[in-house]
Amino acid sequence: MSDQCLFCGIVAGDVPNVRVAEDDDTYAFMDINPAADGHLLVVPKRHSTDLLDISPSDLAAVTVAAQRIAKVAVAELGADGVNLLNCCGAEAWQTVFHFHLHVVPRYADKTKDKLLLPWVPTPGDEGTITALGERLSAAL
Repeated sequence: MSDQCLFCGIVAGDVPNVRVAEDDDTYAFMDINPAADGHLLVVPKRHSTDLLDISPSDLAAVTVAAQRIAKVAVAELGADGVNLLNCCGAEAWQTVFHFHLHVVPRYADKTKDKLLLPWVPTPGDEGTITALGERLSAAL
């Protein structure tokens, strides 16, 4: 746990939050800047900076908790879908440097859903896609 970390403070109970769920390894709480109705965060209780730092066991625990909560969001809130979002690094929009997954219920009714992602999928260059895929595969 880091004394300087906002999310560590939330897990420790030192920072006010709306708790949604908790188990031995994870803590889930409502996002105070929601992109949609029911937007929440799931964090590991043990501090890790980001996706590159988190242990495989904590990553698995956070993902399983996020899935469980996403199912409830669809059933209880009437969400039409769910995004799980992780931002790793400042250039990827990470603002709190404690690994977290955003669970963002999505709605056809845009009065409940204001999340607009800036990325619009467009076809990529086949040669570049193939070359990068081969490079990654070889490195693994």
